[in-house]
Amino acid sequence: MLSYKESLKILKETNALLEGHFVLSSGLHSDKYVQCAKLLSYPYKAKLICSSLCEQIKKKFNNIDIILSPAIGGIVIGYEVGRQLNIETIFAERQDGKLVLRRGFDIPKNSNVLVVEDVITTGKSALECLDLIKQHQSKFIGYTCIIDRSNENSLIKDKIVSQVKLKIDTFKKNEIPERLKNIKPVKPGSRSLSK
Repeated sequence: MLSYKESLKILKETNALLEGHFVLSSGLHSDKYVQCAKLLSYPYKAKLICSSLCEQIKKKFNNIDIILSPAIGGIVIGYEVGRQLNIETIFAERQDGKLVLRRGFDIPKNSNVLVVEDVITTGKSALECLDLIKQHQSKFIGYTCIIDRSNENSLIKDKIVSQVKLKIDTFKKNEIPERLKNIKPVKPGSRSLSK
């Protein structure tokens, strides 16, 4: 199993975890930015992280019938975890703003379902997956993810099994700490900052 330090090293090497000055989609500023999709562009390194996560899953959860991931971030992670554990894996995707099962996916009644994500921050998508599990009269057994960024404001209060737990501070524009004020802010995923 990978240590926290080894996992962090892989996330930084693949640019899945960046350090600097970032403007998040919420408008808040941060000194760290997480983009797990960058990890997935290095399949061997993603496999190492997922293998380590699978070891933790095996220790924590028994009798998993199906893995459910929210699109789009959780699809590849869910697939790799399912592949390594030899468990059926499906995903939910947004339709009219709501997570639904499509493409013929189903959660058989009374199934034990594990929700697998890439990153858990607020827990909104994970809770929507929980609603789908309940709608299908099945049993939710837990959440797992590569990076757990949840905090006291997270909607999820249950224990999350993760490869890495990160505390990432965010700041309002008028509360940016001195250490960030001299670093030009970057808005990830955008061509440039408008302000």
